[in-house]
Amino acid sequence: MKLTFRLRYHTRVGQSLWMMGSRALSGQGKSSTERTSQRDVPTLYGEKKEAVPMEYHDGESWQVSFELPSAEANEPLNYQYIMRDADDSSAEDWEQGRRLVPGEFGRDELLVIDSWNNTGAADNAFYTEPFKKVLLAPDFTEVHTPAPAEATHTFRIKAPLLARGQTLCLLGDGPAFGNWNTANPVLLNRFPGEDELSVALDLRGQNFPLAYKYGVFDTEKKAFVRFESGDNRVLNDSIAANKHTLICDGFVRLPSDTWRGAGVAIPVFSLRSENSFGVGEFLDLEPFADWGKAVGLRLIQILPVNDTSATHTSADSYPYAAISAFALHPLYINIAAVADAKNKKLLAALEPERKRLNALEEMDYATVMEAKLGFLKKIFPSQKAQTLQSAEYKNFASENEHWLLPYAAFCFLRDKYNTSDFSQWPEHSRYDAKAIAVLAKDNDEIAFHLFIQFHLHLQLKEATAHAHAKGLVVKGDIAIGVYRHSADVWQEPELYNTNIQAGAPPDPFAAKGQNWGFPTYNWPRMESDGFKWWKHRFSQMGHYFDAFRIDHILGFFRIWSIPTHAVEGILGYFVPAIPVEEKEFATRGITFDRERFLKPFITDPVLEEMFGSESAVVRREFLDANALGVYSLKQQFATQRAVEDYFAKNKSKEGVAKVKPGLFDLISNVILLEVEGKLHFRFGIEQTSSFKHLPPEVRGRLKDLYVDYFFRRQDDFWKLEATRKLPALKRVTNMLICGEDLGMVPPTVPVLMRGLGLLSLEVQRMPKGLGAEFSRPQNAPYLSVVTPSTHDMSTIRGWWEEDRALTQKFFNQELHQHGDAPRTAGPEIVRAVLQQHLASPAMWSVFQLQDLLGTDGKLRRADVQTERINQPDNPKHYWCYRMHMTLEQLQKEGNFNEGLRQLIEGNGR
Repeated sequence: MKLTFRLRYHTRVGQSLWMMGSRALSGQGKSSTERTSQRDVPTLYGEKKEAVPMEYHDGESWQVSFELPSAEANEPLNYQYIMRDADDSSAEDWEQGRRLVPGEFGRDELLVIDSWNNTGAADNAFYTEPFKKVLLAPDFTEVHTPAPAEATHTFRIKAPLLARGQTLCLLGDGPAFGNWNTANPVLLNRFPGEDELSVALDLRGQNFPLAYKYGVFDTEKKAFVRFESGDNRVLNDSIAANKHTLICDGFVRLPSDTWRGAGVAIPVFSLRSENSFGVGEFLDLEPFADWGKAVGLRLIQILPVNDTSATHTSADSYPYAAISAFALHPLYINIAAVADAKNKKLLAALEPERKRLNALEEMDYATVMEAKLGFLKKIFPSQKAQTLQSAEYKNFASENEHWLLPYAAFCFLRDKYNTSDFSQWPEHSRYDAKAIAVLAKDNDEIAFHLFIQFHLHLQLKEATAHAHAKGLVVKGDIAIGVYRHSADVWQEPELYNTNIQAGAPPDPFAAKGQNWGFPTYNWPRMESDGFKWWKHRFSQMGHYFDAFRIDHILGFFRIWSIPTHAVEGILGYFVPAIPVEEKEFATRGITFDRERFLKPFITDPVLEEMFGSESAVVRREFLDANALGVYSLKQQFATQRAVEDYFAKNKSKEGVAKVKPGLFDLISNVILLEVEGKLHFRFGIEQTSSFKHLPPEVRGRLKDLYVDYFFRRQDDFWKLEATRKLPALKRVTNMLICGEDLGMVPPTVPVLMRGLGLLSLEVQRMPKGLGAEFSRPQNAPYLSVVTPSTHDMSTIRGWWEEDRALTQKFFNQELHQHGDAPRTAGPEIVRAVLQQHLASPAMWSVFQLQDLLGTDGKLRRADVQTERINQPDNPKHYWCYRMHMTLEQLQKEGNFNEGLRQLIEGNGR
């Protein structure tokens, strides 16, 4: 059987097209390497694949032909296209599901005319899980069109945003196309489970080239609705005996930016129902989804729900420090749903404590965990066998074997040795799969953690299924890092750089930067096995969620890396990065003074400025005098970590302890950082005393080199880094992905994200435009999520009271109000901000629940400061925010709910 693939793609000079696929195509690729050099065979994002070179056919297409053995004609053929550019970079056609059974067409010759699918096309978003399974599913209308007795051509096309009762129709030249008659057009089939609409036609007797176009037809009203936009499509072909032509026309040319939805963001632990145990639980997502449906929401967004129980203290409340990137947190388990009929009676003894904890304004993390785990340990012996021997559990264990048992063993050893720092364990400090298998045999304490994970899995699956039934999708959050003392690092230490701490550079919300304490990733090692660990993570999200947010997506381009001797993020630097060389200083007329640029600049004026009346104490206790008025830190206080440790041991020295923040500033009062012999600028040098005390001409030249280092030289380099990671990972999942692209965003980030079809995050008070004070939701790109605040920020009400001058500008410039801004953000102010976001062209507008409640003067909290979830500049922040009313009470607030529904629906969401 002869197969010909013709791809419509307009190339530039230096570009070539290739085809990759299974079976026969693989064989063709091998033969092609005999007539092309190894360099000619493309690689895609670092992956070498067999590929068939295509040949230039005409000005609009490329083509390849080969013979398919008749024995293989009825076997599925999977294939895809890639484009290689003149610089050896490659781009992939995003039509992931190209699948063909050539024999189904019953001919000896098959011509396939394909269309290139641009990865960043907005239409692709509507074929991701949330849209296919939930959001657009109610609009599907099955349509059947009789096929002719002998078809010569089959047309296929995608149209994701057809309304219920609609299908596409085909109109064009000649009788087979109805001679452009809209009264009786050719209707395309819509079959369940198929992304494409299709129709088979007999075009014998037609004159080629043929002009045609798709239109929208209402099958219920039996009426033509409209033509697709753009010029007529043209088919150049010929009829031949025993030949069939399959035309894959890509996407119909209809508006692809009309679907818009609204969502609510809240951590699971912040939910409060009448039945929860002092903390939000997975099953609380069910009444929350019921409320969401009532007010017209389409999405629930949560924070990471992975296990963070490293210390069994409130420090574990931080949801981004997971001891497993895969295990769910026992905090979210509903113990009543775990207990079988015989054990239900044991719940009565816990009822007074449950009610007490549930009535608290904030979550009591440690007490809740103790109570829940204590109960589960009581019922585990009697329920263990039935659970762990069930077919459902065995299937769960099989699907998660790469992490499940190592995690359970890690938890057992953590508790046995009273530390998650596995380097301190007397035994099993190095993970050994065989030794852990022996340890786990007949070990009930390890089996206990397997038992908990299975029930968490069941409860989260149940909750998300309930949300789907209500027409809502659930968006998870994939943290950029893992805890230093975690099961992941224990199991595969080679994947991490444990001698470095990950964080973020300073921004308006964290002046000293952020130090998360996580190890950074050993990306070259991860790449060596095709990013297997990351692919597992992305796949794991798909077990429960429809969409997910990539926390700090900038980390895939470069990560802010902080030495372990530093406490604050200010002493970090980007990895990877092109360093500054000494010769660059000379070329700019700057004398390179290593001592002056790399050592803390400490003089009497600096000390007076930083410490005032405490200067004498600092000189006496912490400094050595090098010369008149010039000092250096004593060796025992030369790093922030050393200072931190000193004050931890000397808390009683009140007169000395209050100077600790100033000592941190003194240590970071440098121009350059030296890392493994390479020079990097300290972030924000112009804010340092060291920089301010330099001569004006040196400051100007240094600042220019600083700007080049941070904002010019790295861009292409960082783009290459992310291109090696993100495209390969995106192919693992069909979930809708949003990247948290906030902070110091290189210009290459939005370009690559748009190219991959990743949704950006647009926060009104964190504008991305240079010199802007606010971003405007009405200017947001379609493939984005707009929001007035995130969990890392104050709510709208809280922000309104933080900076009077900024609030005044916002009131006049963004809300277009005259006069003085009110001192507090009343319901009308909050509502106006929500209105801006709901009216945005962005695909999604998502709001913290606190901001939605802020539109009602009776429902909002009295104390605005208690609404905040996180303080990112405080690494020891206790995450304990809870709703101040139950979900059952919220569902009964008819006036508020109806007003919110009208606001959402009135803006077309």
